[in-house]
Amino acid sequence: MSQSDKDATMKFENVLADINGFGKFQIMIIAINFLGRFTLPCHFMLNNFVAAIPTHHCDTSSLDDFLNLSQAERITVSIPVETDGSPSSCRMFAKPQYQLLLNSSDATDASTVPCQDGWVYDNTTFKSTITSEWDLVCDRRGKNKATATIFFVGVMFGAIAFGSLSDRFGRRIMLLVSYVSGMLFAVASVFSTTYVMFAVLRFFTGFCITGIVIVSSALCVEWVDIEHRKLVGVIDSLSWTFGNTGFAAIAYFVTDWRWLILSVTSPLILAIITWRWMPDSARWLIANGKLDQAETYLKKCAKINQREDFIHTLNEEVVFIKETRGRTYTYLDLVRTPKMRKIALKTGLLWLCIATTFYGISFNIAGFGLNIYLTQFTYAIIELPAKISVYYLLDKIGRRNTEVGALLLSALCLGINIVMPKGRTVVAVVGKGFSSASFGTVVLYSSELFPTVVRQNGMGYNSFMGRFGVAVSPLILLLDEVWKELPQVVLCSTAILGGLVAKTLAETRNRCLPETIEDVEEITDIDGENKNKQTNTKNQKANV
Repeated sequence: MSQSDKDATMKFENVLADINGFGKFQIMIIAINFLGRFTLPCHFMLNNFVAAIPTHHCDTSSLDDFLNLSQAERITVSIPVETDGSPSSCRMFAKPQYQLLLNSSDATDASTVPCQDGWVYDNTTFKSTITSEWDLVCDRRGKNKATATIFFVGVMFGAIAFGSLSDRFGRRIMLLVSYVSGMLFAVASVFSTTYVMFAVLRFFTGFCITGIVIVSSALCVEWVDIEHRKLVGVIDSLSWTFGNTGFAAIAYFVTDWRWLILSVTSPLILAIITWRWMPDSARWLIANGKLDQAETYLKKCAKINQREDFIHTLNEEVVFIKETRGRTYTYLDLVRTPKMRKIALKTGLLWLCIATTFYGISFNIAGFGLNIYLTQFTYAIIELPAKISVYYLLDKIGRRNTEVGALLLSALCLGINIVMPKGRTVVAVVGKGFSSASFGTVVLYSSELFPTVVRQNGMGYNSFMGRFGVAVSPLILLLDEVWKELPQVVLCSTAILGGLVAKTLAETRNRCLPETIEDVEEITDIDGENKNKQTNTKNQKANV
């Protein structure tokens, strides 16, 4: 790489400094993205409520009631009792046991059969769910869990698609495509008449809606200076916390699954309206040879940030920093060169571990015997202090150490839950906070590791790996049928693996964003640079 190319790599940071790398223009971008991202955590956690399993038992309405029994008595003679004293959810007596009206212990050997005429559901908490709509209980329980997995498989493939498309066609237009298509498929799912129809539409909802998080994250990072990237990353992450907290309140008041989907999707209307003020990424435009458009947005930024004095110099600087005009990048570019290949493999595995841990805890919302809405709210609100702490730690100890520490502390909490079941609710909430901190860190961290020309491809690939982890999380929770603590063991091991992987990545604190793959290949780990400088200094002193 020539010296002029190296100077060009630094030049965009200088341009941002001239026109204010964190002024009203950047705040506008962050605010618009904040609004657009509200619906994301709602849809990601939606299955906790639309697929919730109400208390249920076999339908006894077909019982030949010649004794004119009350509802409680009909249940007594028709439904066997579990060890905890509650009516069985999935089985009924082959023949009514009328003697139970006199002595409840006389039916211990009575034969039972699966529910013959469907189920009756308790509507106290939920007016309706897809579980009660299509009887996704007992032998159909797998379909209930599969709904979340199907959604996140859509998110996986959507991450790959939007990562590539936004690097090819631009950030701004693909953000609009994600807004509109995500909203249309979500609304269409409300009118599902069969489980299969609902599952297919949830797949496409996940596919389309994931573009919002990928594109908006890149837009925010690419428009701010080095000093404020940390703040933007934390604000970006807090939008998730805000959405999760609000979702608990929405779900509490909207207990019909169809209206709940409409409620959490409606903010996309506001996002579409405000999209008109969203600029495209000047970094991406320059990297793809669209210098006129880049100059237009940079001048607009200078004007809004009241730096008009620098407008006349922008054209010369923009031409100077063009790097890869006409070059099209693909996912293959993530593995063509040695250092890029290592970054891609390590960050992909890191996202997989973080997402599996985070959502493994999040999806266990009914696993602690507490009110489902209170648990959702507590899980959400604990993210606030966790992410505020991340804001201070990112500069104090760096991205890498923050990531490693958050993951290992998550693993510690999961380990405590295994060996000390008492008080596990409190420990689980604290563990959720640490896993949230790890997620908030990795988005900023990985976006700083990838160069501009493949940043969206890199984030798309990372998101794919992360959503793969999310997709398997509900299945991990089913391992409790093998051993009650097995899900906790798997999640704990995953968090430890993630911490070890994060330890091998380079630190990005106070570094310019790499613009090209060549920039990445020439970057030396900052610890290595410091060690080399210290060694050279010692050698010079020795020579003196």
